[in-house]
Formats: sequence, structure tokens, C-alpha cells
Amino acid sequence: MPSLFTRIILGEIPCHKIMEDDRFLAFLDVKPLNPGHTLVIPKQEIDYIFDLEDDVLSDLTRFAKKVAAGIRKAVPCRKVGMMVAGLEVPHAHIHLVPIEAVTDLNFANAQAVSHESLHAVAENIRAALGQTCQESRRS
Repeated sequence: MPSLFTRIILGEIPCHKIMEDDRFLAFLDVKPLNPGHTLVIPKQEIDYIFDLEDDVLSDLTRFAKKVAAGIRKAVPCRKVGMMVAGLEVPHAHIHLVPIEAVTDLNFANAQAVSHESLHAVAENIRAALGQTCQESRRS
């Protein structure tokens, strides 16, 4: 059975895309810790991030670095924190979270937000990155 993230990659579940290439996808978390909380995933479905081939893990991190630069331009924050927890969805992923303090990286603070709020944040980050990718939508 495909993971939730594989279903997003396939377009079966909509997302607020930030950036995409042939191997990786970045999209907003629907229960963000802070506005701009983005998930960065490989399109290859592998559960544990450290099971990724070394070159894929390295490239995923470089891809995340580009996304983080856009988040930092678009969302007021002290830094963009990066976290790998890997328990929520059995598909390797990196959390990029705009933060003011380390306490901002607490999943107990995650809150569902409106589609409109996510859409506005995604547009701002894509603009900061010069990206024009379309958000995926359910037909």
C-alpha cells in the first residue's frame, strides 16, 4: 500500500507544493508548527531516511537547503529549523520549520490551518524561490 506521501506525489491527495524536481518534492505541512512548515521528501518511497543511498540523502539535503532559503525570505523567522523524526509517515522526510526558538520544534504545537492560509504561504515561498509549480488539486 502506498504511503500518504506517495499518494501526494501521484496526485491522489492534494498538496500545497513549494518546489519539485524529478526526484524530490517540497510541500506545506497541513498541521504546521509555524506558518511555512514544509516537508521535503524523496519521490522514491523509502521509510527510514538513513536507508536512502548516500547520494540521494546528500541531494535531498541540498534540495532542502534551497527550499529553506525560500522559506527564510518569505516567512519572518530567526532561522529555518530542520528536523527528521520519521515516525508520522512511513516515507523518508525532512521537516523545515521557521523558528524563533528551539521550543518551536515541538509537535505538540501543531495546528490544522485553513486551505486559504496554506495557499497564501505557499505562494509567498514559491515567489521567493522563483518557482511557478502549481499546487496539486483533487479532481
